[in-house]
This record gives sequence, structure tokens and C-alpha cells, in this order.
Amino acid sequence: MVLQRTLRKICNNVLFSPKSLDTSQDLRREKLQELLHDIHHCSLEGEAVGIGKVAFKSAINMLSNTFFSLDLARSAGSAEDFKELVMSIMEDLGKPNLADFFPVLKSVDPQGFKSRISHSTGKIIDIFNCLVNQRLKIRDVQGFDTNKDMLNTLLNIAQGNNEMKGTQIEHLSLTLFVAGTETITTMLEWAMAELLQNEKAMSKAKQEMKKIIGKGKPVEESDIARLPYLQAVIKETFRLHPPVPFLIPRKANANVEICGYTIPKDAHVLFNVWAIGRNSSIWENANLFSPERFLSSEIDIKGHHYELTPFGAGRRICPGVPLAMRTLYLMLGSLINCFNWKLEDGVTIDDMNMEDKFGITLVKAQPVRVIPEKINN
Repeated sequence: MVLQRTLRKICNNVLFSPKSLDTSQDLRREKLQELLHDIHHCSLEGEAVGIGKVAFKSAINMLSNTFFSLDLARSAGSAEDFKELVMSIMEDLGKPNLADFFPVLKSVDPQGFKSRISHSTGKIIDIFNCLVNQRLKIRDVQGFDTNKDMLNTLLNIAQGNNEMKGTQIEHLSLTLFVAGTETITTMLEWAMAELLQNEKAMSKAKQEMKKIIGKGKPVEESDIARLPYLQAVIKETFRLHPPVPFLIPRKANANVEICGYTIPKDAHVLFNVWAIGRNSSIWENANLFSPERFLSSEIDIKGHHYELTPFGAGRRICPGVPLAMRTLYLMLGSLINCFNWKLEDGVTIDDMNMEDKFGITLVKAQPVRVIPEKINN
């Protein structure tokens, strides 16, 4: 428990502090340019782009450059291989497990969940273990580290902290990468799907960016605060399509009565943020995608307003929120401002399947595939 608090403090005060993220923004800018270059190539060929596929590759490379100063998709073999491992973990975590209802079965693992999850996480941890050991060898030889990434920061902290070891760094990386890549990919795909179905919202987002940063230009991190409609689009997407429908379970410390129901001590409590986001007593036209509802609202996603808590709230809010949000704003804003999008031949807006695939994360059941058209400055 003490180590967990230490790691959370390191995340909040060091790794994801505004100063640290500002220092590493050049790395994310470079990966964004690579994403836009790949999509531009598709536009020249008239090829459809799988939004989820390119989003995952860019997200993993943005995160890995921020953490390790390299493209993890290339170093790990391919983005698809890494994505399969992540999806395998998330799918198994989201399936009903008999051992959760009958603890006596935990040692038996009748459905094989524990075995499969351990196998997949083990492969990812092996990748991080290799990266940490490579960096340690460089530090031993050179006596210093020229990289200004998060791994360098963590290793510096580990030198003066007996609790911090290589295994803790690897497991922290596992948690942040699995959660971060999945969240960014899922949210970008849902946001694009909603905007493609809502021409008015898409037009407003384009007009805002044309006015603020100029037509056809990629979004910079310094632009985000000046793009309220883009922020509203992201919030509305989180409201309708929270990446994790049930937050991490909490445990009741004492018997408590809520709305006539008694919650017994030690009971595990699940918060259904998906249902909260679609509750008609909280939201007007709850099932309608309408970013405008946030333009005159102070509601944010940082855990201060219980109407919208996709990352949790309080001390246990996801520590990677600042990095995930910067990455999401960069990617979505740039895709909207640098390209026009149309559906493949024979596909209409009415044909788009907006159903989700239920699990620990709410991924889109049918991938979004659209044809880009480059917007010139």
C-alpha cells in the first residue's frame, strides 16, 4: 500500500506534472506529424483509413516516446502484435469470472482467465524489462543519461528510493500503457464516429480551428486551451462513450444506506459511469450527441463533478489523465483540421453501426473506416 501511494505521488508530482509534459511535447509533435503524413499518403491513393488502427499505432508511439524515447510499435515487432496483447487483457478482464463469485475457485481458475492474462501481461512486461535493462547498461557505461524521458526520471528516483526497483517501473509502465493506449484509441474512434454522423458539430469544430490556428494546420498543445468547442466534443464523447463503463470497484468501510438500499460493510461497489452519462434526470436529451451542452458549463472530467467521471475521482483518479488528454486533443483536432472525411463508396451515414462491444472497455463494435481528403493551408 505504501509503495502504491509512492508511485501515485511520483505520477502526479513528477511524471505527469505540467512541467514534465511540456518538456516532452516535441516528441509527441513528431509522432503526430508521422500520423498526418501516413494519412496524407492514403488521401493521395484514395484509400480508406481505419481510425482505430492508426489511432492505436500513434497512441502507443506517442506514449513510448514520452516514456522511452523510441517507437514501441517498431521495437516490439508491430503495433498490431502489441494491440492484440492489450485487447486480450482487456477482453478477459471484462468477462464474467466465476472465481469472483465463488472465491474457492480462484486457485482452480476454471475459465482460464488468470492464465491467459498472466501470459499476455508477461509478454508486455518482458518488453519493458528489456528496455529498462538497456537503459541501465547505457547509464553504467556513460555515467549519465541524455534522454529527457520518463524512464530517465524514474531511474533517477529509484537511485535514492529503496522501494523503487526495475520491477515496479515495468509494472507501472504496463498499467499506464494498457490503460492509455486503449482509452485514446477507443475515444478517438467514437469521437470521429459521432462527428461523422453530426455534420453540424463537425462544421463547428472545423470553423473554430480555422479561426484560432488556421485551416489545415495540426493542433499544438499550446492551442488546446483556446479551443473550447473541441474540448466540448471530447467531453460529450466521454459522456456517451466512457472508455470504462464501470470504474475500479470501491470497498464499503462500513454499513451505509443509500436511496433506501443498505450497502453492507466490505461490499464491493461498482460505479456505472455509462448509466450516469445517459441519465435523463441529469442530462437534457441524454442520448443526443450535443457538445454545445458543455460550452456554458463548468463540468470537467477531472473528478470534480460526479456527472462526468470517466477516469474516476478523488485520490484514486487515473494518474495518466493529463497525458492521455493532451494526446487525444492533438490527434482528434489535427484529424479534423487537416482533412475532410467521407465514407467508403456504397456506405451511408445510416449504415454506420454505433453499437459498442461490451467489456472492461466499451470499444466500437464496427471499426470506423473513412477516406481522407487533405485540406491545404
